[in-house]
Amino acid sequence: MSHPDNITLVVATDNHYAILLGALIKSIEENHKTSEKIDLYIIDDGVSDSNRKRISESVTPAVTTLFWFKTREVLPPGIRIPVDKSAFPITTYLRLFAPYIIPAEARRFIYLDVDMIVLEDISKLWHTDLQGKLLGAVQDLSKTVGSDWGGIPRYEKFGFKADDLYFNAGLIIGDPIRWRKEDISNKVIQAITDNLDEVNLADQYGLNVVLNNQWLPLDERWNAFSALDIKAPYLIHFLDIKPIFKTYRSNPLYREEFYKYLRLTPWKDFEPVSDYRRLARKAYNKLRKNVLGLLK
Repeated sequence: MSHPDNITLVVATDNHYAILLGALIKSIEENHKTSEKIDLYIIDDGVSDSNRKRISESVTPAVTTLFWFKTREVLPPGIRIPVDKSAFPITTYLRLFAPYIIPAEARRFIYLDVDMIVLEDISKLWHTDLQGKLLGAVQDLSKTVGSDWGGIPRYEKFGFKADDLYFNAGLIIGDPIRWRKEDISNKVIQAITDNLDEVNLADQYGLNVVLNNQWLPLDERWNAFSALDIKAPYLIHFLDIKPIFKTYRSNPLYREEFYKYLRLTPWKDFEPVSDYRRLARKAYNKLRKNVLGLLK
C-alpha cells in the first residue's frame, strides 16, 4: 500500500533492459539513508516472467515496494504513440504517462530512465525545491535548443531563442497534479505529431517544445552522462552503449560502478555480451514502431 509521504519513483523497461533496472534498484537502495520508504512504479513493456522475478528479488522489501503496470494499462484510450524515425524503444514514450499511474494524491514524482545508477541519496533529489516550476531536469549534452546537432530543429518557429536551455528527459522530478491539469502528455504527443519530420530525440523533443523555460535546471551531477568525466556524480546516465555490452566505450570508472551494484542482484554472474544483440535490438525497435504505425 502506497503512502503519500513515500518517495514516488517511476521507470519503464522492456525485457532487454530489465537487467539495467536491477542495477538501478540496488544503487538507489544502497545509497538511500533516510527512513522514507520508496514506491517504485514499473511500466512493464514485455518483461519476461524470469526477469520480472529477478527484478523483484533485487528489492529490499523493507525499503522498496514495487507496483507493476503493463504498457496497455498505461496508455490512455485513444492515445497513439507517434512513429518517429529513431531507434529509441517505445518505452521512452511511456514516461509521458507516469503521472497517471501513481496515486492521485502524490504531490511529486521522479522519473528515471533504466540506464542509470544512483550514487547519492535519492531523498535529496526528492526534496528539491522546484521554485514553482512544473519540473526539474538537467541540461542535455546539447545544452540549448539552438544546438546544431541536438536541441530543437527550427526552434524559431516556436518563438524560442537559440540560447534557451534544453533538458535531458532521462531524469525528471515533477509535479504530477499540475502535469495532469495542464494536459502535458497530450500536448507533447501533439507537438511530436505536428512536427514528425523534425523529431530527433523522441519524446524529449516534445517535452522541450511544450515546457520551454518552464523547468528548473538541476545540478549536472544529478544526470552525469557516461561519455563525460563528471567528478563525484550523484547519478550516472549510460546514454551511449550500455555497460552490459562488450563495446561499451564511455567512462570505465562508471562501468565499474554499474557492475558493483549489478553484483548485488540475481544477475551477479552476468558478463558483457556481444554487440550483435544491441544492433538487433535497435532493428527490432524500428520495426515495432513501423508496425504500430501501420496499425493506426
